[in-house]
Amino acid sequence: MTAIRNIVGAILAVVLFVAYLSYFVVDERQKALVMRFGDINRIVEEPGLYFKMPFADTVTRIDDRIIIWENNDRPVQDKESQVYIVDAITLARIDNARLFRETLGADLDQAETRIGALLDSALRQTYGRRSFDEVLSSDRATMMKEIRDDLHDAAAQLGIKIVDVRIRRTDLSGAVLADTHNRMRSERNALATNIRSSGEALRTRSNAETDRKFIEQTAGARRDAEVIRGEGDAERNRIFAEAFQKDPEFFAFYRSMQAYAKSLASKDTTLVLSPESEFFKYFGAQGKDREQVPAAKP
Repeated sequence: MTAIRNIVGAILAVVLFVAYLSYFVVDERQKALVMRFGDINRIVEEPGLYFKMPFADTVTRIDDRIIIWENNDRPVQDKESQVYIVDAITLARIDNARLFRETLGADLDQAETRIGALLDSALRQTYGRRSFDEVLSSDRATMMKEIRDDLHDAAAQLGIKIVDVRIRRTDLSGAVLADTHNRMRSERNALATNIRSSGEALRTRSNAETDRKFIEQTAGARRDAEVIRGEGDAERNRIFAEAFQKDPEFFAFYRSMQAYAKSLASKDTTLVLSPESEFFKYFGAQGKDREQVPAAKP
């Protein structure tokens, strides 16, 4: 009985071991290649529990997720032979598992190397068609689309689908960067000089225009002032004339008083006149013969 029990136990262990070797599980992140004696027997693309022939079949799992490959510090040149350092990211997915196994042996490291080489070529072609201003302008989205399209057909021959290509950084190399900074500085200095010259010319025109308007307005104001002053003098003379006509004797006396005030206004004034002079008529004659006193000029 013990021997029979041992034989049954051994058979059961063998059956369990063969059953264990006869199934495999594929999750949603993978595809599976079932290889029979080194050749592809079938491809499993849906997740689930599957069976295979033990000892004859082997399973190669292939990642079905989007793969991110970074390609940093890639030197490229534009059409003016200026050198740039570019960082790019490639997003890819294994689209054809059979072709991927046949061309690259289902090796992701080898796939990264091949895609990196293709990306270098696409970067050189895309940058080589553009000038400095175009490379550093908002044309980057178009450039990334061109690079992705260039990679698409070549990657498809390896069973890989290029989902997207992103350029993270585009920097000039050391020597070119210094030359570019100097050129940009010179351009900005020239632009600043031009702006200052335009401002100086505008200031000169504005000052000239202001001076012209000032002179014109001042001349006009002086002209108006002279007209008003003349009109005032005329009105004053008219009033004096009317007053003279009403009382000539009082007017003569008033004008004489004005002449005395103006002549003797200063303490240093010295008059050498005869006491009999008509200028002192109102001092000596007490108003006699006033009609003979000359009137002072206004």
